[in-house]
Amino acid sequence: MRVQVAAFYRFVPLASEELAHWQTRLLALGSTTGLLGTILLATEGINGTVAGSASAVAALLELLQADPRLADLEVKRSEAEGRVFHRFKVRRKAEIVTMAEPSAQPFRGTGVPVPPEQWNALLDDPGTLTIDTRNHYEVALGSFAGAIDPGTEHFRDFPAWVDQHLRPLVAQRRPQRLALFCTGGIRCEKATAHLLNQGFEQVLQLQGGILNYLEQVPETESRWHGECYVFDQRVALDHRLQPGTYHVCHACGLPLASADLALESYVDGVSCRHCIDRFTDADRERFAERQRQMRRAEASGEAHIGRVMPPSGG
Repeated sequence: MRVQVAAFYRFVPLASEELAHWQTRLLALGSTTGLLGTILLATEGINGTVAGSASAVAALLELLQADPRLADLEVKRSEAEGRVFHRFKVRRKAEIVTMAEPSAQPFRGTGVPVPPEQWNALLDDPGTLTIDTRNHYEVALGSFAGAIDPGTEHFRDFPAWVDQHLRPLVAQRRPQRLALFCTGGIRCEKATAHLLNQGFEQVLQLQGGILNYLEQVPETESRWHGECYVFDQRVALDHRLQPGTYHVCHACGLPLASADLALESYVDGVSCRHCIDRFTDADRERFAERQRQMRRAEASGEAHIGRVMPPSGG
């Protein structure tokens, strides 16, 4: 079954007392329309990725955009085959994308958005220092040539990287501008807000993120190399925004190349090269039991919600 996937976000101040009301309304709509996916709510805004019929996705976006504060919701749509998610969740959190840096407030100012059709010229300019704000396991699948990889495990590591590495790098190279990018734009909004708050100047960001670039820029003109990691069961998308060649470890949720599946460390749903040393024998037995339950569910044609993916990003 082909479904529509919609990733969306908006940084906008929401009163804390509103969040429970929004949660109730969204859960009710998801239940009646059969939507699957995750929506995060916080006092700084909303962030979500959902999948379902085109009419279900439209109903959700209509509900959200009826609020004038969410009328300019940043939305990216794509198509997928089968179940992209296994359930529907609406969660209240401290942040819609976790940086743990209270001074980074995108609705007070972010980097200058650069449309995809202007991004190549920016990359080619020697005065540009290009920064990939995603996590190291995402960067390993693909990136723009020459982009700096901060090597972070979590987005909340970004401020420390700025202090320890970016600041001295800028002092050494003296670039004319900093150009940041991420999957869908949300992390760049927060990252550029943080940089501006820390006194950096001439800060730019790829408008709509990598996914918008892949959609708008012809593959023959693309500066993108590899695949783009996404936070759902598709794992990664190619330049045509179709599922790529990577798999996911259902023990730790990290991406695996086909060659990784042949390693001794890989046991389906139990371990992989990323997590073989992270879990105890008791953990692995628990994962093995979950895997057995999933196989029984799949054999009987039922859905199982036990699959693991990393926390939502964008």
